[in-house]
Amino acid sequence: MSSWSHPPRPVRHRPAAAGVTPAGADWLASASRFPASVHALWAGSAQATAVLPCGTVFDVIGAPTLFGRRMLDQLWSPAGPGSGPVAAHRGILLLFAAPGTAQRLPALLGWEEWGQGAGCDGALPQLLSYGPGDAVTVPPLLPQPEESEPAPATTRWLVAPETRHPWLPAADTLLWACVRAARAGSAGPVPMPARG
Repeated sequence: MSSWSHPPRPVRHRPAAAGVTPAGADWLASASRFPASVHALWAGSAQATAVLPCGTVFDVIGAPTLFGRRMLDQLWSPAGPGSGPVAAHRGILLLFAAPGTAQRLPALLGWEEWGQGAGCDGALPQLLSYGPGDAVTVPPLLPQPEESEPAPATTRWLVAPETRHPWLPAADTLLWACVRAARAGSAGPVPMPARG
């Protein structure tokens, strides 16, 4: 599959993961039923993580870090459309996607017969889909100062939200990235860390 329903991101550079902009924080907070409370949490500490619901403003697809990085490489390749916000959280890459993706992507993967180890010699790991009724932990708005944390942060932005209306890939775009990532790294299955 070489096409997707959404136009490519207007900005073709891969954003740095410096931190979430104020407009990006507004977008994230808008997922909550109480956005003022989320802003109050972050006003108290830009280093605080937040748990936000999925399904209305965004869905999230979770992939093991190695496979998620392969997907991200495909999304940011010259043939790819780019990505929406992406976070790393405890061994899982969280790809923020258009609402409805959490339900549609597993169906597309099943239709393509790529689910649960099928296709590409089992190179496609189980993906986690977070949609309506689910929530995800989002990283702090700003990265931890390097001198205050001896080990790498377990929760951080790889592509931080920059705008109030970020482009979010739909299920067909992520299907394209999954298939290409599996074909590019068909060295065997990638284990999924425990959900948590």
